[in-house]
Amino acid sequence: MTTYDAGLGAVARVRGVREQDSRIGLQLALAEAASRRERLGTLRSRMAAEPLPETTTPAALLGSRTALAFLGDAVRTAEREAEAARELGAEARRRWEHDRTRLAAVERLLRVRAERRRVDTARRQAKEADDLAAQRWLRGMTTPHAPRKRSTA
Repeated sequence: MTTYDAGLGAVARVRGVREQDSRIGLQLALAEAASRRERLGTLRSRMAAEPLPETTTPAALLGSRTALAFLGDAVRTAEREAEAARELGAEARRRWEHDRTRLAAVERLLRVRAERRRVDTARRQAKEADDLAAQRWLRGMTTPHAPRKRSTA
């Protein structure tokens, strides 16, 4: 690895850490959004299940209406929180995708450079092998051949 690639490797490590951090942030944001949606669902279920008495005293009716009003306020607050958590999750996803893309670009560049070095090394080795073969052939052509002894077997 060249010095320049070592520097690029450091960039890849930094971007890898950033991508990992944003992925963890995304996971937390999605968990929070799921928690908010669950709370909203629970509150809506409670509101739907709240019994309305057919005949009751004015005090019981007032108490029931007050409880429903508080429950309605809690539902509206939970809806706002669920929407905010959804938006936060969407922003966390965009940030993670951006960081992942930047990391992938550096990793691809490192792979391309490593492949280029491998091809250059193979080309140099092939050239050396060709040079050695040419030298050997040339020596064989310039050296007088000594007569070979025949074996008598």
